Amino acid sequence: MPVFQPGWVWLAGAGPGDPGLITLQVLHGLQRADVIFYDALVGEGVLDFAPAATRRIFVGKRGGVASPRQPEINRQLIEAARSGARVLRLKGGDPFVFGRGAEEASGLFEAGVPFRVLPGVTSGIGGLAYAGIPVTHRDHNHAVTFITAHDQSGDIARALDWPALARGAPVLVIYMGFRLLGPIAERLLAAGRPADEPVAVVSKATTAEQRTLVTTLGACVAETEAAGIESPVLIVVGPVVRARPLLNWFEALTPPQAALKSA
Repeated sequence: MPVFQPGWVWLAGAGPGDPGLITLQVLHGLQRADVIFYDALVGEGVLDFAPAATRRIFVGKRGGVASPRQPEINRQLIEAARSGARVLRLKGGDPFVFGRGAEEASGLFEAGVPFRVLPGVTSGIGGLAYAGIPVTHRDHNHAVTFITAHDQSGDIARALDWPALARGAPVLVIYMGFRLLGPIAERLLAAGRPADEPVAVVSKATTAEQRTLVTTLGACVAETEAAGIESPVLIVVGPVVRARPLLNWFEALTPPQAALKSA
């Protein structure tokens, strides 16, 4: 294991929720950090790996709730490192997959603060595996596209070429798309994706509260609302969703709150 030296910041991925999915390096960092700055999507139980005396500082961002701004988080990381602390910056999933890890690493670099990146399991892979949905399957797709649904304004990402995505990506994995599911579905349908295309909406992936709704592109908005799905949510569009009846291993072990519908 690498030596966690005073004055360093380790940018670490905590995985999608299940504490068992953290890496050995992240476990090592948790056990040796002096202070941990953690996000809202860090799974319950992950922080339990740290000694009780370790300082824990919440810097999570959640939609519609007053949250720390990114420059303030960067400032706190830099100040803690300059004080001589071993700083663990713990982020849900992987820090470099829609996690602002690159922004924080750039801020540390510009401030002359040494850092290390500890990759984590991103929800678009680990979360779907727990939902019984393979990201790739040789009978269905040879490519997959990962998308963040909104831009910095919080609105649907204007920079995305939705018609090109609809035509060119057999499987779409959409992060942070719960609030924007209606506009997303409208754009994909307008671009030619069929209304009966399978869609899965996975809530609180890899946790004991995981729930998965299998629906279609045409019906996903109404059925998601009727099912009472709660964020955080991962959305997958494409033929790989059809594998779920055979591969739904996790929700079979955590009955019966998880499975909403099989298709």
